[in-house]
Amino acid sequence: MPQLISQQAAPAMQELKVGVIGGGFMARTHADAIRRAGAQLIGVRSNGEQSTARAAAVLGVPGFGSVEELLEQCDAVHVTSPNALHAGQAAAALAAGLSVVCEKPLATSARDAGQLALLASRSDAVASVPFVYRYHPMVRQARAHVREGKLGRLLTVRGQYLQDWMHDASHKSWRVDPASGGPSRAFADIGSHLVDLLEFIAGERIVRLNAATSVAHQRRGTVEVATEDAAALVVQMASGAIGTLLVSQVNAGRKNALAIELSGDRSAVEFQQEKPDELWIGGTGMSSTLSRQADGLSPDAARLSVVPAGHPMGYLDAFAAFVADTYAAIRGEAPEGLPTFADGARACRLTEAVLESAATGEWIATND
Repeated sequence: MPQLISQQAAPAMQELKVGVIGGGFMARTHADAIRRAGAQLIGVRSNGEQSTARAAAVLGVPGFGSVEELLEQCDAVHVTSPNALHAGQAAAALAAGLSVVCEKPLATSARDAGQLALLASRSDAVASVPFVYRYHPMVRQARAHVREGKLGRLLTVRGQYLQDWMHDASHKSWRVDPASGGPSRAFADIGSHLVDLLEFIAGERIVRLNAATSVAHQRRGTVEVATEDAAALVVQMASGAIGTLLVSQVNAGRKNALAIELSGDRSAVEFQQEKPDELWIGGTGMSSTLSRQADGLSPDAARLSVVPAGHPMGYLDAFAAFVADTYAAIRGEAPEGLPTFADGARACRLTEAVLESAATGEWIATND
C-alpha cells in the first residue's frame, strides 16, 4: 500500500508514480500531460481485459489486472473512466491515501460529488478536476482584468459552448446511456466547463438560473435518448448581473466553440477558446484585442505563457499546465486557481439545477 501523500513528505516528481484508470481519448490526454509534468506513468486499467490491453499498447505502459492492483502501486491516480464510475474510483483512491485527478463530472449526482469533496477536504491528498480552460494564459488575463477593477461593476454575462459531434442521429456514444453517463449529457460534459469558467473569471457565483433543454434525436440507432443534446440558460450572478448561456453538442460546424463575455460599467472582456492567444477588450469609444505577446500581462497569465509569442498555445498546453499545478500542490505548493473537488462538486450542483429547472420551468437557487 503506498504511503499517504502529504505536504510534509511528498515524493519528488521523478519519483511520483502515477496510474491512469480508463482507456479512451481522455486517458491519452492525461498520459501526455503526466509525462510532460515529469512524473512516472506506471500503468493503466480500463474497464475490461481487452480494453486494458489496447490502452496499455497505446500508452506504452503495463496493463493492470484491476483498479485495486493499480492503486497499490501508485502515489497518484487519474480517473478517466465513464462518468458513473468516477465517484467510486475516486473514493477508493482517497481511501488508499492517494492524490486524485478525476475527470468531470466528478459524480453523476450532486450528493455523491459533495461527499467526495468532503472526503478530499479531510485528507492530506490533493484532489483536482481538469477544468483545464482555466489554464489558458488569456483566461488568467481576463480574470486579472476583473480583479483589478478594470471591468467595473458587472452588468451582463454571455457564454456558449457549441460542438457538433452528436449532430446526426447516427452519432453514438456511451454518454447517451444514463447508466454510464449520468442523467445529464451535454451540460455535464461541456456545460460544466462553461459555468466553471464564468465563475472563475467573474470571481462570483451564479445564484439562480432558469433553463430549458432539448433532445435533437429521440433515437440513436436502437437506443432511446433520455439525455439532453442542448441546454439554454438565463442566469443571475451574486452581484445582480444577468446573462445567457447556450450549450449544445448538435450545432453543425462547431467543433469546440467555447466563448465567454463579461460586460461591466467600465469595459468588457471576451475569451474564445478557438482563438486562445487573444483577449477582446471592449470599450464604448474603442475596442481592442490583447495578444499573448503584450507587455504587462498579469503575473498568473505570464506564468502560464510558456512559449514565445507567435507559437500558438492550445488545449494540450492548458492540460499540461493543470497537471503540473496538481503535482506542485502534491509537493506542498499552493498554485493559483487549481480546480479542486469542491469545484467539481459545484459544477454537479449547477448541472442538477439545470435539469430541475428544465423539468419544472422554475427558477432554481444555486448559491449553496
